[in-house]
Amino acid sequence: MKTHEFISSGILEVSILGLASAEEKKAVQQFVQDEPAMADYLADLEKGINAFFHTQSVTPPPVIRNLILLKTTRSDLQKSPPQKQTENPHASKEKFLEIEVSDTHIKVHKYWRPAFITIFVLSKIFLILGLYYYFKSTTLQKEIDQLKASQTITPE
Repeated sequence: MKTHEFISSGILEVSILGLASAEEKKAVQQFVQDEPAMADYLADLEKGINAFFHTQSVTPPPVIRNLILLKTTRSDLQKSPPQKQTENPHASKEKFLEIEVSDTHIKVHKYWRPAFITIFVLSKIFLILGLYYYFKSTTLQKEIDQLKASQTITPE
């Protein structure tokens, strides 16, 4: 394969990005060994790709960044083999995750908020209806008592 065809095939970029299969990696290594100028070209290509990624990168929000760092440190701690006990227990430095909460608001799932609002509104409606029927029943009871009293006073 000619050098120009090998470069235009895109196998070098795939290899640098780590997406190449084992056969493609071997082919790139063999071609770099056969062509000494390809090593320089590969290094320049890798620098160009890294520069592109650095210029196009977007800084994540601090909350997301902290979550990612927390998850990666947890996975690194889980993957690392257990450390041997040292002779001096005070000399061993353990890694502690320092977690700081900066907000004071309770975060609730997005479907609970309308449910709470609905329950609040319904409770106020039932309270108003309850008071209305209570006062209505007391006035009706007074009217009934007045009618009974008027019937007992005036015999027919």
